[in-house]
Order: sequence, then structure tokens, then C-alpha cells
Amino acid sequence: MDTLENRLQRRIHVSLYALLFLTVLLGISVLLEGCSDKCQLTSEYAYYEPVYTPIAELRNSVQVEAPKALEAVGKIYYKGETLFVNEPGNGIHIINNADPAHPVAQKFLSVPGSYELAVKGNTLYTDSYVDLVAFDIRDLNNIHEIARLENVFTNVGSLGFTVNENGVVTDWEKKKMVNLSEPDCETVLQPWGGVYFDRGIALSSAAASNFNAKAAITPGTGSGPGVGGSLNRFALNAGHLYLLDGPDMQVVDVTTETSPMAKSRVNVAWGIETIFPYDKNIFVGSTAGMHIFDISSPEAPVKVSTYEHIRSCDPVVVDGQYAYVTLRSGTTCQGFTNQLEVIDIKNLASPQILKVYPFTNPHGLGIDNTTLFICDGDDGLKAFDASDINAIDKHLLAHYKDINAIDVIPFDDVLMMIGTDGIYQYDYSDASKITLLSHIDIVPHVD
Repeated sequence: MDTLENRLQRRIHVSLYALLFLTVLLGISVLLEGCSDKCQLTSEYAYYEPVYTPIAELRNSVQVEAPKALEAVGKIYYKGETLFVNEPGNGIHIINNADPAHPVAQKFLSVPGSYELAVKGNTLYTDSYVDLVAFDIRDLNNIHEIARLENVFTNVGSLGFTVNENGVVTDWEKKKMVNLSEPDCETVLQPWGGVYFDRGIALSSAAASNFNAKAAITPGTGSGPGVGGSLNRFALNAGHLYLLDGPDMQVVDVTTETSPMAKSRVNVAWGIETIFPYDKNIFVGSTAGMHIFDISSPEAPVKVSTYEHIRSCDPVVVDGQYAYVTLRSGTTCQGFTNQLEVIDIKNLASPQILKVYPFTNPHGLGIDNTTLFICDGDDGLKAFDASDINAIDKHLLAHYKDINAIDVIPFDDVLMMIGTDGIYQYDYSDASKITLLSHIDIVPHVD
């Protein structure tokens, strides 16, 4: 029987549902209005278009020049008594370092798109955007190109713009300021601080103020080899040159150093950054971990293991049974970790972490016997006695605070270090009294 009480209860339920429905509609309306307001906002961006240079023009642009001032410092390499310093995208400075207290600039080898380098015997290898180029440096007054492997690097690009029929992106030209409306409730910027727009890119004001066109271009990366820094993407070992290119490692036979021959390409992983040769192995540092390869058969590297870590930039050096890895945060590194990790690699198939030490923002590193050098970004250069793996932080030998340290090569009691303001050299023959020998300043180019 439909009593008065039942009818009242039904009406109350209907009223409650109606009230709930209206509340939801009101909430959605408020959200949409808020979203609409936000979507109507506009922001000012700097619009850039890529500048392409034909590959044929680049291949005809190599030349040997008189020594000149360092305008920027990239990778470094040491062979014999000569220090080779890359100027990113422009070429290589050749410096006589017979007396580290008085280095003498000798030549500048102008190579467009040069970011990496290695030296074997009397042959210098470098990248030129998509090509690997070899130079005879036996006579510095007659440096000349002797070989070129064309189109070896397949991952060269700049902010997503790759090689095409127009050539290679070699620069970015600012065209105008533009106002862009928010396409949705929250614009998602690319890691480089902008968005793709029209035929180029649009950068936020903050990103545009720090935009470096050269830095935006990404490279694909006795008679024995020389010594490279911990940030290098080229490595010589067992008569072969190992090159990082995108997610791959390429193998080039340089047994006959004047006639390089491309042999194989091995997929490693995305995010690989640095390469370090040791004994019959290659250690590849990446944003996600350290990959170890056996090169007993030089042209057929075999992955032995991968040591994984928190996402971060990852240079690596090896000495004996230990690998030393620095992890750092930063825009391109996409991480928040700043530390040194010491890893036991006695069993290459199963690397084990032994110790972790906090640092400020560690970049490159190097070790000679028990002296460990850490480039700790804007906290300077630090040297430690690493005899006791479990107490490295307790044995600081030296700390140079007033430099922004990037990478080092320790060799024969002389430390060659690159910083944001030039090249430093130190005498560490007495580890308890490390002394500065020389400093070559960077002189920025002024348009």
C-alpha cells in the first residue's frame, strides 16, 4: 500500500538526486570556466627557424688555420706531448704540451660539426656532423684529410630537426616575437623550454635568453691510442674505434689507422652518453645506467651486463676491479641525484654497488693509481685519496673552489682539466701538495 510516508520518502530521494545533479553540473561549469579562462591566456615567445647547410658545402669547408683563442671548450684528448681541445661545432685546437706550465697553441683545425675526437698514432679522428673524418697530423705544418666515412652518424639533429634534402641544421635564426595562446589548460613545454611552431620552434622568454644554437645541435658522438676524458663519446681499444650514435655503438676498424673501415653497429639503449675503454671491455654510461660490453672479438661487442641507477647523467671511469660513476641532476639529465657511486666489477656479469658519496653537481672524473679527481661543477675540482673505497670522503687532498669544473685527464702526474672558463693543468706528483701549473682562458666570440 502506497502510504503517505512512502510518497514523502520518494519525493525526498528525488529532491536529493536533483540537488546532487545540480551540484555536479555547477562544479563542472566552474571547472570549465576556469579552464576556459586559462586557455585564453597568451604568452610571448621567441620564434626561431633552422638554418640548413648543404652536406657537400660542409665537406668542402675543412681547413687548417693559425692558432687562435679558445672561444669554447668541449672534449679533450691527450697523445704524446700534444693536447687536443675540441671547440664544439667548430673544430680542434692543437696545443704543444711538452711543458704543461707553458702550453703553446700550434694550430686550429677547422671542422664544421666537430664534437668528438680520438687520436691513434699519427691520425686524428673526429666527427663532422654525419661523417667520420681522419687527418694525418704527422707534420703539423701539413695536416691534411686522409679518409672520410660518409653518413656514418645517422642520429645527428637539432631539437628534433634531422638531416634532410636541405642538408644539416647548423644554426638557428631568430625571426620574431610571437604571442601564442594556450592550446589546452596547461601547455607542456619540450625539455629545451619551448614548443614546435610553424617551420621552427618557439622559445619562452627564459629559454630564449639562454639559447645556444651550437649547443642545441646534437652529434650522433708509441703508435697506440692516447687518453680521453670521461665525457667522450669516442673510444679506442683493440685497434678499433668505438663511436656512440644515438642508441647505438658503432665499430670502426682502425688497425690500419689511415684507412678506417666501418664494421658493425650494436644497439645499446637510448640515453647513452659516454664511453670508456678498459682492458678487453667497453663501459658505456647512460642516463639510466652503465652498460658493460666484452670486446674480446673487437668487431662483435657482446653485452655482459647493465648496472641500473636513478635517471641522471652518468660519466664512468674504471680502474682495476672498481668502476667510479658520477650522477648529476640538471635540465638535460632529468634527475635530482648528485653523487659518486663506487661499483665492484670483479664479476662483470653482476656489478655490485659498494659505496655512495654525496656531491654538489659532479660531472667528469678521472683516477690515476689511488688519486681520484672529481669535477664537481660550480663547487670546483676535488682530489681524493681513494685507497680506502669505504672512506673516500674522509681523504680530501685538494679542493679548488673558484672554478666550474667539467672534465679531466690525469696522466703522468699532470692533470689536464676543462672548466667553463678555460683549461687548467695541475702537478699532482706529490698528492699531498697539488699545484696549479697553467691556465688557458676562454675568450668568447663577440658578433
